[in-house]
Amino acid sequence: MNDIAETPATLLLVDDEANILSSLRRLLRPAGYRIHTAESGQAGLEILEREPVDLVVSDMRMPEMNGAQFLEQVRKRWPATMRILLTGYADVSSTIDAINRGEIYRYISKPWDDTQLTLTIRDALESSRLRNENTRLLALTKAQNDELSQLNAGLEQKVTERTAEIQQVNSFLNLANERLKQNFVVSIKMFSGLMELRGGTMVGHSRRVADLARKLAARLEVPAKDQQDIFVAALLHDIGKIGFPDSLLGRPVSKMSGDEMGVYRKHPAAGESALMPLAELKAVASIIRAHHERFDGQGFPDGLQGAFIPLGARILSVANDYDGMQIGTLSEKRSSPEEARAMLAQTSGKRYDPQVLDAFFAMIGAQAQEIVVEKAVPAAELRAGMVLARDFVGRDGVLLLAADYVLDMPLVRQIQDMDRREGGGLTLYVRTDRR
Repeated sequence: MNDIAETPATLLLVDDEANILSSLRRLLRPAGYRIHTAESGQAGLEILEREPVDLVVSDMRMPEMNGAQFLEQVRKRWPATMRILLTGYADVSSTIDAINRGEIYRYISKPWDDTQLTLTIRDALESSRLRNENTRLLALTKAQNDELSQLNAGLEQKVTERTAEIQQVNSFLNLANERLKQNFVVSIKMFSGLMELRGGTMVGHSRRVADLARKLAARLEVPAKDQQDIFVAALLHDIGKIGFPDSLLGRPVSKMSGDEMGVYRKHPAAGESALMPLAELKAVASIIRAHHERFDGQGFPDGLQGAFIPLGARILSVANDYDGMQIGTLSEKRSSPEEARAMLAQTSGKRYDPQVLDAFFAMIGAQAQEIVVEKAVPAAELRAGMVLARDFVGRDGVLLLAADYVLDMPLVRQIQDMDRREGGGLTLYVRTDRR
């Protein structure tokens, strides 16, 4: 391990309440971090001008300069410094403002959970380290390639040695890029899990809806890139509800008052706003905004009708309501799967796209009749063309490949490399027959 990795990380804690700073310092000191504290945004900026800081944790509500304004300054002047916001549930617009202006890594609700906060800080620092290491390896690769181009053709042995070094560097670079991709997926999972941290009927809802939406999109022969956008949108479709009080979050739509319904109707647009700063999620944000539109134009927030509603949103609407009817988020009475299908059918052409609904019913019927024969295959015995019978989930709980994925040779090699790095024992379940 290099010296940089062994240097203790430096944190800056900013809050106008001294007791909050003391609590944070007590919580984080055992981890060995170097800790600076400031009781205002201006004081925090002064510390950053004097001291190198790896990560800033800032409160949202502070006099003179609030957390969004402070983190925006940090982003502009010290972009490499990771940024985390502490905020209450009450001010959703300010939190979204901080996400947009400060490009924060994560926000934590107050009062915070000690374990969640410490893990979030650790993950943020690891993400920053991987990004810096990736940049370093890219620069090293370029420097070695430049040197290689200047070698004399007659120095064959030296060329061979340099080539071996470059191959090793590229291997490290590929590993770093793989970790960055995994961190992106982890971030998506963390965002989708924010609502589930509140408990109740929301637990598992996003994952089930995402699985249904992905399979329905595949059945409708949606392009692979669009299938991925639909899957991610389904995972994050409730992100706009993050500021809802517990009383509203746990209340079925049919039991909401007029004022509560007004708040509820804003969550698709709030979800879109939260994701808009991420260019890679622009299509995802559009699907989230439109997933409560109705096929007859009576939905919200924009009253879109028919084909003017993005196809991904029409798919997500069916999957979301099918699961919602069964867990009691739409009405007090929880429906059986059969009852949920009947209610969907009653509003075909009104609430739902008939073509999407027909494909959904066909998919559900096929799943009910299908018997999948599978076998466990060690990673070392995987072959191109094998089809996954189950989701492939990493040891950290991250969904890496979904069921029905067809393996190709590059992917087989990646899985086998992962198995070797983790000490072996990795097993996947593949289809052997389908009846």
